[in-house]
Amino acid sequence: MGFFDRLAAKKNNPDKPATPPAASEAPAPSPSSPAESPSPTLSPAANATRILAQLKEAREKLDTQDVDGAVAIYEELLRTAGDRADVLVTLSGDLGVSGQVEKIVDLLAPYYDAERHGPAAGLNLLQAYIATRQIEPAQHLLHILFGLGRSELEERLHGFSNALAELIEARSRGLLPAPGAAMPLGTPVTAPKTSSVNLVSISKPIWAYGLESVPGILPAKGERVRRLAFAQTAVLRMPDLDAKTIQPEDELGRFTRGFPLMLADCFYSSPNYAPIAALGTMNKEHYVIFGGEWSVENLRQLVETSSTPLDYVFTSALQIEGERSELTVKVWEVKKMKERKAFTIRYTTETAQGEFAKLFDSIRMFMEWSGYPAGSAIEYTPPKDIASWCDTLGTSLSLFLGDKGVLPKTYVEDPATALSRLAERAPMSERASLAYLTAIDRAQRMGGAIPEIGEQSLFNSAVVEEARSFLSL
Repeated sequence: MGFFDRLAAKKNNPDKPATPPAASEAPAPSPSSPAESPSPTLSPAANATRILAQLKEAREKLDTQDVDGAVAIYEELLRTAGDRADVLVTLSGDLGVSGQVEKIVDLLAPYYDAERHGPAAGLNLLQAYIATRQIEPAQHLLHILFGLGRSELEERLHGFSNALAELIEARSRGLLPAPGAAMPLGTPVTAPKTSSVNLVSISKPIWAYGLESVPGILPAKGERVRRLAFAQTAVLRMPDLDAKTIQPEDELGRFTRGFPLMLADCFYSSPNYAPIAALGTMNKEHYVIFGGEWSVENLRQLVETSSTPLDYVFTSALQIEGERSELTVKVWEVKKMKERKAFTIRYTTETAQGEFAKLFDSIRMFMEWSGYPAGSAIEYTPPKDIASWCDTLGTSLSLFLGDKGVLPKTYVEDPATALSRLAERAPMSERASLAYLTAIDRAQRMGGAIPEIGEQSLFNSAVVEEARSFLSL
């Protein structure tokens, strides 16, 4: 779902998250190229399973920069399941978060039909048209989306209309090249760009990316799982929110992303749950800090753009007043879109660890969490220092997104500084050591130096040693 404008804080209302535009969409499919029917040999359930498996395989190919391989899968999916709106939404979202905006236009434009597929994929295609400066197709699609008469879309569609008007003005002044044309040498780039909040979906423990092939790292799930989403933590009543958002990440920013990653990591360590963490970036330029709690509409958008059905969504909001802080976690049941439970802790620096431990235990008890049987997976124990573990996960995320090109390397924290912080925590647990090893692997690809790993640098376990050998560290 990562290419969508969803939940940026409005400048004039720091207590309420915005719901700006999503990604892109296009004209109706040609009658000569309809989506083929699913194979008659497959039951509906089996066909749905096949589609989810293909979407997952394509996303994994994008993660490894195999764009051609992903596109081949998407082309097959569109031929066999192009009538399904969720396929178009997932396809466009995954391409968007991978930076393959042009591919969204190439693949969706021949298939998208507003009446059949609804607005979500259309918004993705529209944003892709604007990003690639295809003004006329964007105008046509915008007219179609306005014609749906959906009042909840009007604010976003007007935003796209304004962006288009600015592009048209830039073109009339000779400041915008034709789509695909090179800018003349020395021409100042003054054409406006749309602001786009992209939700990045992390579906595995962030420290496990790159280690999927190592036995025992990612255990098998049970036959029936509950699917959870953990949304990025909002920061309420935060002064200078806009300025804070565009600055390089800091400890507070890492916490807003590390806390949902920590909860997702915990529930991934149970055979009964399949979690994701939903985290925000802006225009692939920097992170987003959400200045207001997630609304029901925001939650619906998250659910609608998720590549898999969700059963529960967890939201959280932090408020800091001097030396005292308050953190509230809410559990939402997706089926009824109803708040089921709220947990609140109040803490200072001195009491934080104890209060977080109580919160952690309460959430697991409420959700009836249970781990894997001994010996079948990495043993899960709650982190002894939750704040440090959140920081480690937030750091791992930044190196992961920087390595994938989702965030510019110039925005990501200096790898040497990040690795030194993770190195201090690496010996504390298997997870901390695995996070350190994958962070080194990513930093190396980003041009960072490989630190020396001494005998006492890692947690002593067979899984850690095997991961180290797999990564050739």
